[in-house]
Order: sequence, then C-alpha cells, then structure tokens
Amino acid sequence: MKKFEDLDKLNINASIYKTRLAKKYLNRQPYKSADPRQVISFIPGTILDVMVEPGQIVRKGDILMILDAMKMKNHIKCKMEGIVKSVLVKKGDKVSKGIVLVEME
Repeated sequence: MKKFEDLDKLNINASIYKTRLAKKYLNRQPYKSADPRQVISFIPGTILDVMVEPGQIVRKGDILMILDAMKMKNHIKCKMEGIVKSVLVKKGDKVSKGIVLVEME
C-alpha cells in the first residue's frame, strides 16, 4: 500500500488531489482530433455503391457512397469541398466502424 508521500497528484478543476493512479489512467492516449480529409465509417455495414473515383472534384454535401447497415441505406456525404485522393473500399466490401473509406486532398 502506498504511503501518503508516495501518492500521485491529480488536478481536477484547479483542485489538486493526492491519490493512487491506475495503470489504465497512466497509459491513456491523449485526445487527437479527426483528420477532416478522411471520411470514416460511423457504423459497421456493407458498401452498396461507390459514387466517386480518385481525381474527382466534389462539393460539400455530395454523396460519396451508400453504406447498408441494419437494413438502412446510409448516404455517406462529403463534408468539405475538394478532390478525391483515394477510395479505399469497393462495392460489396464489408466495413467495420472507424474504417477510412475515402481520403480527400
């Protein structure tokens, strides 16, 4: 058991506490914001159709592909204007949550 002098400091809302910190807390990964140039699957499913190809110019709101998940057809839309750098999936592919589908320039 750790003695009071051996406890670690934890800052919560500008208050300092002395406590034991779990390994999970000590090994946590810092927050990293998503890359806006990547279109990522938000749910697992099957790619029904791909509407874009590399080199194509797209606008915000354009449909990039259709993802079938839980018997629903989800239209994956572009969130920025740009040029499609690469399409990493094809029609019929099964994808998991968090997979990069399209990269933009």
